[in-house]
Amino acid sequence: MASTLKYTGKYRYPQETARHAATILGFPSKVSIAPAYYESACTDIASLAAAISAHEPVRLYTRPADVSKADSMLAQASRKYPSDTANVSVIPFLTNHLWVRDTGPVYVQGAGEDDRQKRFAINFRFSEWGRKDDIGDHDRASDGMDWPVMESAQLEENATFAKRVIQSDSSPSPVTAVESTVCLEGGALVVDGEGTLLATESSILNANRNPDLSRSEIEAELYRLLGVEKIIWFPGKKDLDVTDVHVDAEVNFIRPGVVVLSRPHSSAPAEWVKVYEDIKKILDQSVDAKGRPFEIHTVQEPDPRCFGELAYEEPATNYVNFYFVNGGLIIPQFGDTQTDKDALELFQKLCPDRVVRPVHVTALPLAGGVIHCATQPVLALDE
Repeated sequence: MASTLKYTGKYRYPQETARHAATILGFPSKVSIAPAYYESACTDIASLAAAISAHEPVRLYTRPADVSKADSMLAQASRKYPSDTANVSVIPFLTNHLWVRDTGPVYVQGAGEDDRQKRFAINFRFSEWGRKDDIGDHDRASDGMDWPVMESAQLEENATFAKRVIQSDSSPSPVTAVESTVCLEGGALVVDGEGTLLATESSILNANRNPDLSRSEIEAELYRLLGVEKIIWFPGKKDLDVTDVHVDAEVNFIRPGVVVLSRPHSSAPAEWVKVYEDIKKILDQSVDAKGRPFEIHTVQEPDPRCFGELAYEEPATNYVNFYFVNGGLIIPQFGDTQTDKDALELFQKLCPDRVVRPVHVTALPLAGGVIHCATQPVLALDE
């Protein structure tokens, strides 16, 4: 379902390939993830920091008590991936979740000519994926693991993370905070930078985030904040995962008009197959804000058995949850030799002007996300 409105927003969320001043990462705290995943999650984040540092500065927000561990793991990762560790700043900060795409500020550009050299970031008021008030009743992943339940102090740290990052970001100049009436997470937004937003209804038009706002009110706020002209809504499915199906786990833009769509493995539960089929059908029948039909490239998800025996059927194993960096593209690898190879070759073909860097991840998919979920770009000023 599409909704169109001619509106010149005050802000603009550019396409994923826009130039970055830096990338934000979050080193996980022990209270934010199942103990069985903790060490591997630290390794995954250190690997991302190392790989990204070869392209641009990295700001790795880390609890003060974990700084030495982050430094040590980064040194190990730098021996595995091409890197420039001098490009990594480990920043002592009260933080927990590694999912900074969702907890962190969303950097945007000012739409006016006078705003070209000003910096802006949106605080979408993270609320534990709409579960802040009943977090103890929800697992962070459908894995049967014993996940820690965070205390009120940690929940407040998560809720204020974006605000505090904005307040502390003064390089190359201070950032103006943009407050949103809509509560959502960055993973719920996929844009082409030319007026098109892809989103799931289940993750935004959802009473657990926005109980007092109508669809039209939410859309008007998204037009204002993101500078988009057309929203293409996919149904998604409430409560299918902790995010209520973020769109960045299903489809992403390579460039305007060209998308990659994740096709579930044959062993995936029927609900996830339905999510994929709905998105494909809608994209097939839609045009973007410029009137272009979509060029769709389907990417097969790996066999989840590449992780060994699992207690559940749905780890977040999709290749479309990638991350563009300056001059490059960071893509996940999961350990399924054939699909890892096929995905790498596809992205190299689709992005011939970029260095495509594969990074192996283990804990991230088991904990519910991949690379896009764990990264947040800090936009460079318009040159």
